[in-house]
Amino acid sequence: MATSHRITLAHRPQGQVALSDFRTDEVELPPLQDGEFLVNVEYLSIDPTIRGWMSYDTYLPKIAKGEVIRSAGAGEVVESRNPRFPVGARVFGMPGWQDHAVLNGGVPIPEGVTYEQALSVFGITGLTAYVGLEDIGKPQPGETVVVSGAAGGVGSIAGQIAKIKGCRVVGVAGSPEKCRWVVDELGFDDCIDYHAEGIGAGLSRTCPDGIDVYFDNVGGETLNEVLARINDHARIILCGAISQYDTDTPAPGPVNLINAIPRRALLKGFIILDHMDRARDASQAMGMWMAEGKLQVRTYVREGLESAPAALQDLFTGANVGKTLVRV
Repeated sequence: MATSHRITLAHRPQGQVALSDFRTDEVELPPLQDGEFLVNVEYLSIDPTIRGWMSYDTYLPKIAKGEVIRSAGAGEVVESRNPRFPVGARVFGMPGWQDHAVLNGGVPIPEGVTYEQALSVFGITGLTAYVGLEDIGKPQPGETVVVSGAAGGVGSIAGQIAKIKGCRVVGVAGSPEKCRWVVDELGFDDCIDYHAEGIGAGLSRTCPDGIDVYFDNVGGETLNEVLARINDHARIILCGAISQYDTDTPAPGPVNLINAIPRRALLKGFIILDHMDRARDASQAMGMWMAEGKLQVRTYVREGLESAPAALQDLFTGANVGKTLVRV
């Protein structure tokens, strides 16, 4: 029988996620049933939402203690009782933090697409950036777009899409190196290092004519300061709130929310699982922009299944640049 090395939830985090919140084990996998297939997991996608799943019921139930950590990933089918996923096929799915997983569904990875691309620009990360900008933000040429978490997987792609649409783009990131990357290599017009200057001061400096679109990956103080500077009919894309995932004392609600009323602003949250019908459009657009040299993608990869907990911590300490992955 096949076995799987796994990382499971040992304790619900109290504040910042700790390595002691996880436990490793090895289990025998059950024989395949009709419709199932066994995947040798090659890569895991490390996303901020995993931290929320460890503690809260959200759009998915929280992970139970002792369960494998929920996570997207990709790998090769090594045994199958599903004709759609034959042995040798490469597939994207939700294997969790383990080196082998029994699945009953997923998305085939086309020839020519690497695992890293399948979990970044052509995967949920790219789709999230695309749907947020295209369907909610609807940026127009000449508008000012602000992107928080600009050096992360979603933020770095979202900002580049806004540039492709002819906007002036300002990023918010957590180090001089990250700001240099998004400006010098990705083409953002400016970037605020929130460790070097206050968010409010940085937004006033870089957005003197106000903000038309805000792609929010962090919530908290940044969202509040953006709300104070929005233009009429601004669109605020509520994608994530990483500043509040890793704490037991969430920040109070934005005091500047009332400004959305006279500015007739739109604030809209979204969960990408509701927009999978846009995946083909997003992938086609991303492929075209990459071929034209308008879109760059960077991944931050840790090695080995055992590094997954530290990779999750990296999202909250700011150690990552680009999309965070684990090569199992």
